[in-house]
Amino acid sequence: MAARNPIAIVGVAGLFPMARTYRDFWQNVVDAADCIEDVPASRWRIEDYYDPDPGAPDKTYCTRGGFVPDVEFSPLEWGLPPNQLEVTTVVQMLSLMVARDLLADAGATGSSWYDPARTGVVLGVAGPTTLAHPLAARLSTPVLKAVVRSCGLSEQDAEEIAARYVEAFPPWEENSFPGLLGNVIAGRVANRLDLGGMNMTVDAACASSLSAVHIAVNELISGRADMMITGGCDTENSIFGYMCFSKTQALSRSGRIRPFDDDADGTLVGEGIGMLALKRLADAERDGDRVYAVIRGIGASSDGRYKSIYAPRAEGQALALRRAYQDAGVSPASIGLFEAHATGTRVGDRTELTALDELLREATSEKRFAAIGSVKSQIGHTKGAAGAAGLIKLALSLYHKTLPPTINVERPNTTVDFANAGFYINATTRPWIADPRRPVRRAAASAMGFGGTNFHVVVEEASADRAAIRTHHRTAKAYVWHAPTRRHCSACSAPAPSPRPARSRRTTPASASPPPGTRTRCWPWPSNGSPPTGSRRRGRTRPGSTTAAARSPV
Repeated sequence: MAARNPIAIVGVAGLFPMARTYRDFWQNVVDAADCIEDVPASRWRIEDYYDPDPGAPDKTYCTRGGFVPDVEFSPLEWGLPPNQLEVTTVVQMLSLMVARDLLADAGATGSSWYDPARTGVVLGVAGPTTLAHPLAARLSTPVLKAVVRSCGLSEQDAEEIAARYVEAFPPWEENSFPGLLGNVIAGRVANRLDLGGMNMTVDAACASSLSAVHIAVNELISGRADMMITGGCDTENSIFGYMCFSKTQALSRSGRIRPFDDDADGTLVGEGIGMLALKRLADAERDGDRVYAVIRGIGASSDGRYKSIYAPRAEGQALALRRAYQDAGVSPASIGLFEAHATGTRVGDRTELTALDELLREATSEKRFAAIGSVKSQIGHTKGAAGAAGLIKLALSLYHKTLPPTINVERPNTTVDFANAGFYINATTRPWIADPRRPVRRAAASAMGFGGTNFHVVVEEASADRAAIRTHHRTAKAYVWHAPTRRHCSACSAPAPSPRPARSRRTTPASASPPPGTRTRCWPWPSNGSPPTGSRRRGRTRPGSTTAAARSPV
């Protein structure tokens, strides 16, 4: 249905590892930045829980991951009494800020077309929130007192120790219940932003955010809403989360996440909140919205009966892909960029690439025509927000006509025939030059989750015109100076270099002699020694600076 009713992505916002905004996130993507770091003490203490032995009880062998930066939060801005902060899970508060930024980026704030009563919010949230664990820990005091008594201490000792124990955790009170619930993430957004459309969260494990997009798109197509806030929210990098992944031995023992690499030894978990503002494309065009990308189709499937509840199945994943391209009304051979689920587990990556390879071979005999990557190589596996991170990356890639890189691939997975596949691993940021055989730039993102749930989304560029693009990342800049008169220009009297040297990436003011081998060029001064009419310095430099270097192109 999305092919007949295309959906526009008119806004994006996010909070990701080493990125306070979606612009920081995109800059990190194009810079091929590695945003993985050691677990900060604010999450859990490495000395308390680390053991290199994966079988050690109640220990984790991994101490690396992706963590969102600290941000300032004003409870009064959101109508939250400060005394409720202790019993409100962090992801609820951070999601309010991201949703506010999303509305601003979409141009909704203060616009004539925005109707909060016709705006809904559906977000992917996987598993429990971080507040649930300390609240549950308070309830173990009977066990603690029994252990104390069994050690020969008195009943009074047991009571005093238990009393001190519970002081380490937030209290149970009337605001604790809503403060720990995942569905209240969407509820708070709807409440504080006064939205009248649907509000809900959906848990499809690591496919949660793309399942949320699926629901949001259907809400728009049905006409029940005019704008939808969607995406995923996950800040569960507590020791509880690490323990879950450690005991399935899914985490990397080397501390590096390397999707598609032959030495990949597991994933690294990340935190993230990513949101997208969606409107019907016809409405977005009517309202003059900036459109990052257009959703053409979505496919979903289950793996069915298989050997394990969390083992991926290529046949199930291929079914989601086929349904997505059927929904989009386009061939998978028209895709120029794939954002894979690719968590860095050897079996999982091989399964996903096998399904995609088979689909592309059915569609075309062409080889290595589509780039493939995974933002998880840079920020880790953000679980419930993973699909949103990938979709935001694709939307910005299409908007900027840029093919983004994937890092940490030194030797591609040898179980995959990359030489004859329809895809190739893109390791550097490159301009996305339109292929005459694919005049419309298209991309697709996948997300899969425990329980055998699979989603695939097809998106395409809103316009091939580069002129209207407002670049969201740093690019090369040129700086040009001129002397006030011809006789002040040292370059005029400087001998011409011979032979011609390579072009310098640094420009030099007239008050300084050019570095050896630097090419210099003068303005065509009139014979009276005055600068030509309308001549001026072009470019920008900081006040008082004498030189400026162009930033490296991405």
